[in-house]
Order: sequence, then structure tokens, then C-alpha cells
Amino acid sequence: MTRPAAANRRGAPTPSAAANDERHGDADWRCSTESVEPNLHFRLMAFSYGFRDTFLPRRRILSEARIEPGMRVLDYGCGPGSYLLPAAELVGEAGRIYALDKHPLAIRSVRKLISRRRLTNVETILSGCETGLPDNEVDRVLLYDVLHCLAAPTSVLQELRPVLKPDGALSLNDHHTAEGEIVSVVTASGLFRLLRRGQRTYTFSPGQQ
Repeated sequence: MTRPAAANRRGAPTPSAAANDERHGDADWRCSTESVEPNLHFRLMAFSYGFRDTFLPRRRILSEARIEPGMRVLDYGCGPGSYLLPAAELVGEAGRIYALDKHPLAIRSVRKLISRRRLTNVETILSGCETGLPDNEVDRVLLYDVLHCLAAPTSVLQELRPVLKPDGALSLNDHHTAEGEIVSVVTASGLFRLLRRGQRTYTFSPGQQ
């Protein structure tokens, strides 16, 4: 399914999704992490995630995001797609999943998963920061296992806040980062407010832009 082009917040046209439903965001990786991981490192990470997900299903974490049918969800830093299948099932055919990552191998892995499972409600975005999405587009932003990698977290949060609907939520999980640091980093700029703490995640509501 091809998604029509949309204008981003800088007024420039966002490339339309071609037959492969892939967007391309800002090529400036500085917003996200210092550099793109080497291919070998990414493959090892993807392998370890597959092992992890077998024993700790990602649906348990997603349950705290309170995703409902018909919602639009941005999986920011989707990696090899650990959360993709359960998220796609939760939003259903009426919903949409945007899977964003800066690593070409991550997008390739997700696209293979899309093809193999014949998913029609998932769109990939290759980007290190900008989503290319219009304002108020998504109901949930998933920021899982990503925060500790960000070189400039405030820049990423500034990108995420406008695309999130006023009644939307940012769901965050990062076992590499202490609770106090997570809350401090996300709320310091006033872009987000802590809404609730779950067993595995933190949920933030939009603050002022």
C-alpha cells in the first residue's frame, strides 16, 4: 500500500512511499546517535534480540502502551522489528505502524518481515532523526531500548512531540538507563510530562511545544 506524500514541518515535501512503502527522513544522524553501527554489530544485536524475544515476548511490554485498534504508532528506533508483529496485530487493519530506524539493515529486516507476514499496515522510515510525518499523526510513540544510544535526546524529543496527537502518549523502556535519569531527560525540556510508571515502561503525555 502506497502512502501519499505529506509536507513536513519545515515545509519541504516528504518523499512519497513508493511500491515498497519506505520513507526517507533527514540524513543527519547527529540527532539520534553518534554513528550507524557496523553491520556485524547490528547482526549480533538482532540475533540476541531474537533470543530475548523468545523468552520475554514483547507483547508484555506493549500492553503497557495501551495500544488500541485503529491507532497509528511510531516505533522510533525499531531495530530488526522486535515489536512490529504484536504492534501490527494490536492496531489492526484500520491502524498504521511507522517503523523508523537509521540503520539500512534494520529497515531491510523489517521489510522482509513485512513481506513474509504480508503486513499491509506497516510503513518503514529510514532516518536518523526526522520522521517526515505530519503534525498530530500518531497516537503512540514507542521509544524502546533507544534512549541510552541518543547523542542528543532533546533533539529527538523535539522531533517526536509535534507528530504526537494531543491525547497521545510516549511509551519508553530502557533497562540501560536509571529511572531518575529517564524521567529527568524526557521531562527536562517541558515537551513531555510523566503520566505513569508501569512494571516495564514509563508513559509520558505531551507537554508544551
